[in-house]
Amino acid sequence: MTALTTSPGVDTEEQAALRSSVAGLLDKKSDPAAVRAAMASEHGHDPALWSTLVEQIGAAALSIPEQYDGAGATWVETHLVCEELGRRLTPSPLLGSAVLAAQAVLASGDEAACARILPGIAAGEQVALCWASEDGWATPGVSASGSDGDTLSGTAHHVLGADTSSRLLVIAIKGGGVGLFEVPTETSGVTVTRVPVMDPTRTMARVEFDSVTATPVPTRASFLPRLRAAAWAAISAEQVGAARSVLDATVKYTQERTQFGRTIGSFQALKHRMADMYVRAETAASLSYSAAAMVAEAQSLGDGPNSDEAAYAAEIEAAAAKVYCSEALQWITGESIQLHGGVGITWEYDAHLFFKRAHGTAQLLGQPHEILGALEVAAGL
Repeated sequence: MTALTTSPGVDTEEQAALRSSVAGLLDKKSDPAAVRAAMASEHGHDPALWSTLVEQIGAAALSIPEQYDGAGATWVETHLVCEELGRRLTPSPLLGSAVLAAQAVLASGDEAACARILPGIAAGEQVALCWASEDGWATPGVSASGSDGDTLSGTAHHVLGADTSSRLLVIAIKGGGVGLFEVPTETSGVTVTRVPVMDPTRTMARVEFDSVTATPVPTRASFLPRLRAAAWAAISAEQVGAARSVLDATVKYTQERTQFGRTIGSFQALKHRMADMYVRAETAASLSYSAAAMVAEAQSLGDGPNSDEAAYAAEIEAAAAKVYCSEALQWITGESIQLHGGVGITWEYDAHLFFKRAHGTAQLLGQPHEILGALEVAAGL
């Protein structure tokens, strides 16, 4: 059984060139040793690599419209960058800033906020999105009050990259719904504390707000569906990249490890297990890229006719991708550790890091059963 390095089969010529550029850079600057060094560093990622991704690849600007100093590419371009980062477990601000924060601003539909915030994100400024309560993302952990509805109190949990961000975007309970707010990180009353995490390749923080005055960002009715669709799709892309990488590593290991005078990869039982891993990885990729295409289509409609309907459809597809890819990656990484034997959980091998990433991303922005439950309620089931 040979190593399986596969292509999603959907890249255009331009997308293939982008993927090649990202992969070439990460192969040089984000090998396993570099990933471990970044994990242990002060910022939890390599600032020099992030600068290169921003300045040479334009990774942070891809899905930002040109009028806000972005590249004006489709969502699929950002999606494939997320996949390549996930393939190498690269610690990076991309998901927290260029995906969650940027997509929150775009999903709001407010042109003033887009013009004020997005050029900085496109240029590599790190912005964090505060959303979850201690119990998860179903209900925000921060509330807005005051005569103008712009005073924030409460605690946001599981915030990606808040400790290295210059600006915070906050989804907060406001009246009977939610609102979006902007706050400089250094504002009085804001306390950011990095917290221990399961996945050492990704930093998270707890952000406390003590009667903090914030700038409200007007939002449209489809704000949360648009944001969730892009966020869930991006996470599924990371999971696809990780699944393919851990599969390749497992196949390689079984070609090298010998038992009873032959490589263990030659045993039929192990071939069957790796074939099952391959099928799940490719099925996950198909669903993930289907979600990416629907997110791209919804974003291309802007505020035009049927744009909200397209956003709701993309949200459902992205939810399915997040659920399936989460469960697939958890299973694939579990199989990988089993096929590596005792060394699978040792520091010398990366199998345990992929296993931790699998379980960390499964929780991020909602556990699979929570997402399925929310969709069933929305569908009246």
